[in-house]
Amino acid sequence: MTSRDSGLPTGRPPIPPPTGLPLLMAFDLDGTLITEQGREVDAATGKALARLREVGVKLAIITGRDMAPDAVMEVMQPDAVATNNGGRIVVDGELHSEARFTPSDLEAVLAHELTGARIVLFTAQRLFVDLPRGTEPEPWMIARNYAPLSEAPVGDVLKAGFYHPGVADFAGRLRQSHPHLVLTGAQDPYLSFLTVTPEGAHKGAALTLIADALHLPHDRAVAYGDSDNDEAMLEVAGYAVQVGKLPLLARHAHTRLNRQTDLGGYLNAWADRLEREEARP
Repeated sequence: MTSRDSGLPTGRPPIPPPTGLPLLMAFDLDGTLITEQGREVDAATGKALARLREVGVKLAIITGRDMAPDAVMEVMQPDAVATNNGGRIVVDGELHSEARFTPSDLEAVLAHELTGARIVLFTAQRLFVDLPRGTEPEPWMIARNYAPLSEAPVGDVLKAGFYHPGVADFAGRLRQSHPHLVLTGAQDPYLSFLTVTPEGAHKGAALTLIADALHLPHDRAVAYGDSDNDEAMLEVAGYAVQVGKLPLLARHAHTRLNRQTDLGGYLNAWADRLEREEARP
């Protein structure tokens, strides 16, 4: 199937978008629902989300962030939110599942050789940071009232993030020694950033769990994503929409949007179709 706007082939068999309800739409945040490191949904996308919600589409956020921005939550009013690459899932405002590192796995993750790396450990309540000597904490760390890495509660860590030019080599070693852990990043476009989450904590599993919790068939799930941590989600979705042109995702996509700014128009067109279907006698 050719992608929307790009004219380049995508990798999955050509099938039309799902019609009618029930329907679940699940969105990555950065580079997909919002701009990279953005905090707000643009007006066209916000309008489309409201229309989709009004006709009965279930909405979900599935993100690598450890929390979704308040402004996004207010506009979207999602039925489910999965953070930490799917490691923590909230459905209808209630905690559904949470994947934590075992002490031995966390020890292995922290046994790195990345001299001068910035390391951030995430729990459900707080983040814990190790900064190279002479490096100032970033504003988002200060805003989140970060604590030293040494104070991290070993049994509560949901995600580890590494910032270092050598993360690709470290990721390769960790995949060899601990293949059950989930590693994303350390490749284009995040060459110097690596995220590690516990066994089973990935976006594909999150999409499946959310669909089950909302009592929706898996083939009625539509996933939107732009980067490598979205690969598992696009692979299991009933309909997969790639945002951007990352080659890694092309084989999983049914259609593609060239730019993040194309999303609002695409979603409004989908809302048009659903409203027409609803209006039929």
